[in-house]
Amino acid sequence: MTSLEELREVRLHKLRKLRDAGINPYPSDSYKTHTVAEAQAAFAEFEIPADSTLEQIAASKKVTLGGRIMSIRTQGAITFMNLFDGTGTYQAFFRCPKLDADNASDAEKAEHARLSATLDLFTDTVDVGDFVEVTGPLFRTRTGQETVMVSSWRMLTKSLLPLPEKWHGLQDVEERFRKRYLDILGSDELRDMFIKKAKYWQTIRTFLIDEGFLEVETPAIEVTTGGAETSPFKTHHNDFDMDVYMRISVGELWQKRLMAAGFPKTFEIGRVFRNEGTSPNHLQEFTNAEFYWAYADYNKGMDLVRDLYRKIAVDVFGTTKFGTRGHEFDLADEWVKISYAEEIKKQTGVDVFETDVPALATKLKELGVVYDAKTKERMIDALWKYCRKNIAGPAFIINYPDFMQPLAKRSESDARTVEQFQVLIGGAEIGKGYSELNDPVDQRERFEHQQELLKQGDAEAMMADWEFVEMLEHGMPPTCGFGFGERLFAFLVDKPIREVQMFPLMKPRDTN
Repeated sequence: MTSLEELREVRLHKLRKLRDAGINPYPSDSYKTHTVAEAQAAFAEFEIPADSTLEQIAASKKVTLGGRIMSIRTQGAITFMNLFDGTGTYQAFFRCPKLDADNASDAEKAEHARLSATLDLFTDTVDVGDFVEVTGPLFRTRTGQETVMVSSWRMLTKSLLPLPEKWHGLQDVEERFRKRYLDILGSDELRDMFIKKAKYWQTIRTFLIDEGFLEVETPAIEVTTGGAETSPFKTHHNDFDMDVYMRISVGELWQKRLMAAGFPKTFEIGRVFRNEGTSPNHLQEFTNAEFYWAYADYNKGMDLVRDLYRKIAVDVFGTTKFGTRGHEFDLADEWVKISYAEEIKKQTGVDVFETDVPALATKLKELGVVYDAKTKERMIDALWKYCRKNIAGPAFIINYPDFMQPLAKRSESDARTVEQFQVLIGGAEIGKGYSELNDPVDQRERFEHQQELLKQGDAEAMMADWEFVEMLEHGMPPTCGFGFGERLFAFLVDKPIREVQMFPLMKPRDTN
């Protein structure tokens, strides 16, 4: 079997042959007149009969297409290739018709010689994977396929390494992620998924803007992190000579400041960073969206989120029915409301308001739940993760204990719980919101409790932001906030979240 280095040497030889012929194999421009999609739409304008003479071909109206060669096949004096330009694939056709030298005109002889030399140079120097542009009229083959009849061609980029074998592609998962450009190039399904992902974010942005939300930008580097319970990434600010953190939410505490500033509705779509473990549903860097709505509570928030999720389903996927992680659900169905504490008690018999660490440890062991937690809060969370896997959704999980949610407003009907909701589909939470806590005294006490958890070794407890408390003392209106992101898209396409990122983080190759 020919080695990769040997294949590269062959292509380097072809590269030198192009240069020797006075051809720049890496020009900075292209003369393409149409994309593949445009050529397909304009086919009738450029079509000529398949049996056209050299004279007719030379006088015909032509297109110039550019793209990467995905395949080449030769049948005698005829060469076919498929060009891909991102908008579609188009067949190109090379031929040098037989010439009746005794009866041909000087012009026909000259055109025949030119075509012959053009085809010879193509055959000698071009490989699958090269970028070329071709010029010629369009015609339809005997099988009905639209094709460009090449009268001239030009190298745009000479490739030195081959593409993966068409039918097998990149099989190793790590190699796929490391060479994502080849992975995407070789998979129509993968390319289509990323087009859907772009439409996903576009749909979210358009929906919120149409609902009167203002798009904002908030800091990605913070002195204290807020908005989620997770471990942050720490870095150092050289100019200020101080440690700072990469944000773990899309500006939750900043957007709430904007509520105090008088903006009634804001949202942001951006990257967040969480220094936690990797799983099918978790990554350390991903895109989230968060919105904040003044003079609204979590009931209004639930209605808006339900409508938003349904809009995403219909506009991006053309359906409200999905299957993922072993569950089937329909977003058009009624979204039931499930009490967090009641559901845990129903499935495990544990009353989260009355339990303690020893009792939780016993129950988790009994259920075979593997966990890494030291505090009551984290152990209850591990218990909940066991329970939620049994719920297909769509559902809103409500009535979370107040000691587990430091930023949500207490429920007026039960002071032990908060007005928080999480969207649950496919056995997991895919979005979190609440009536935002705007009582500064209560918020200070909750932050103090989180500081005690940090001292006990809970790395996911929330840092205190005392300047945020000061803002609340100036006053913030009743507000509903909600956040969600790439995880929802991953669930709707039924793939691990790592698969739906174009370039997931990879460890450097071991060069030893």
